[in-house]
Order: sequence, then C-alpha cells, then structure tokens
Amino acid sequence: MNPEFMAEAIRLASQGMGDDLGGPFGALVVRDGEILGRACNGVIRLRDPTAHAEIQAIRMACQNLNHFHLEGCALYCSCEPCPMCLGAAYWAHLDGIYYAASREDAASIGFADAAIYDELCLEPSRRHIPMIQLMREEVLDVFRRWKEKSDRILY
Repeated sequence: MNPEFMAEAIRLASQGMGDDLGGPFGALVVRDGEILGRACNGVIRLRDPTAHAEIQAIRMACQNLNHFHLEGCALYCSCEPCPMCLGAAYWAHLDGIYYAASREDAASIGFADAAIYDELCLEPSRRHIPMIQLMREEVLDVFRRWKEKSDRILY
C-alpha cells in the first residue's frame, strides 16, 4: 500500500475530468513499485461505455507485461470499482485493490454502480435488462470440444 500511487490515481481522475474525457476516475496497476498501467476514465472521449479507468489501466498493464494475468500486481483506483471493473480485476488475477471513494460516494454524484450491484443479485429473468436463454444445447457441443482441447489455455 503506497499513498503516492493513490495520489496519482486521484490526479488522473481530476485531470481526465477536467479535460472532459470522462467521469472523475483514475487508476493504476502497480507491481513491485513500478506503474505498469495508468489511465483516467475515457468513456466520453472514446464513446465507449467500457473505457473505465480501471479497465484501461488493466489493458495497458497486460500489454506491457505481454500477458493476460496480473499476479503480483495491485490496482489503485480513485473509486471502488464498479461491477464491470471488479470483474476485470478478478479475471486479471490481481493481488489487491486499493480505492479512495466508495460506491456510495459514486452514487451520490449520479453513478449507478449500486443499481448494477443490485441487479447482479437477481435471477436473470428478474433483471431490468431482459435476459432470455436460447440454444443452450447447441452451444454445449462447443463447450465440450473446449474441455477436450488438449492445447487450450485457461484463464
């Protein structure tokens, strides 16, 4: 845990917001005292709802390490990660997450993280965005072939 890294994530959040790139969010991926990825929220600039600071910092770190796992790395972010970013942190196998503002703080300025967290607890059929399962049997053959694939790379 290093307050200087958190201060940099907060600086990125402020800079990105001031430049109208996206919301007030910044993030770093750090390993052994080295910043491997850094970003501010770029949703507005990139016109991409997935361009959250955490996602972009994870992508940059993976590119810099030439690998899709980030074991040994920590994520520093100016706010508690939304469900998408939290999922990305788990998929990346990060060792830890440090955050400044809470999801409640984000909700108080108009960000809907809490609503998404609530939706995840519901059965798919009860969610705000309708989720309808189709053609399960047809895709299970593809899944079976993946399971049998001797050279598959697990992630």
